[in-house]
Amino acid sequence: MMHGFIPPHCFFPYLCWTDIDSMEDKENVVVIQPIGAIEQHGPHLPIAVDAAISLGVLGKALEKLPSEIPAYALPCLYYGKSNEHWGFPGTISLSATTLLSVITEVAESVYRSGFRKLILMNSHGGQPQIMEIAARDIHQKYQDFSVFPFFTWRVPHIAKELLTPQELEYGIHAGDAETSILLALLPDQVQMSQAVKEYPQGLPQDGLVSMEGKLPFAWLTKELSKTGVMGDATAATKEKGDRLLASVSDGWVQVIKDVYRFRQPTSKF
Repeated sequence: MMHGFIPPHCFFPYLCWTDIDSMEDKENVVVIQPIGAIEQHGPHLPIAVDAAISLGVLGKALEKLPSEIPAYALPCLYYGKSNEHWGFPGTISLSATTLLSVITEVAESVYRSGFRKLILMNSHGGQPQIMEIAARDIHQKYQDFSVFPFFTWRVPHIAKELLTPQELEYGIHAGDAETSILLALLPDQVQMSQAVKEYPQGLPQDGLVSMEGKLPFAWLTKELSKTGVMGDATAATKEKGDRLLASVSDGWVQVIKDVYRFRQPTSKF
């Protein structure tokens, strides 16, 4: 099945060109581009984690979305900018330039079909900046085109209720949250017998510079982790994953509703 987690009636490639040509209120239809990565996620998770999370969360959200809100998912963009994970076999990375070009050309195709609202739904922490640059440049070129560079995990959710403070701060890759949600989405692809607990090593202990804070330094995963894990994967459970999936997808229902109602600001001066 090409649509995977996405409800078939919301899967853009299943439309005929005549369906698109005759679609009503096309300028407010919400088109969503899921974006992930193919990169190492420790010895226990498949390299498709970020793509799986984009598709799994979006699929659940579209199932819950009221039928009067028109929204369609494009095929997932599986490859991303993942060069921070070089040094671990299986990682496939595009350059920032290539990824920016792909996103831009997909967006321009969506625009030519008459749509005016596009969400870039990115689940890989190594590329939000590229989404933001793409969105700004696309909107500058097509000023009646609203583009939204969203990170999957930035919607309201209940992670603070489920994860430890240490995990919330340092569990940024293949830890409790990602492992739990994969146990909910793709349990047969998770090898919990290989799960490890490893937090980033050698981080600055004082001063303003930090790994992921307001004043970050550039880093490679192999500099911070021997296993490729940054977090406690051993704490993951399917029950937590089910709750996270429900919570994050609820947040995405609200996001899609908000984008449907969104009107691009225009200066009156």
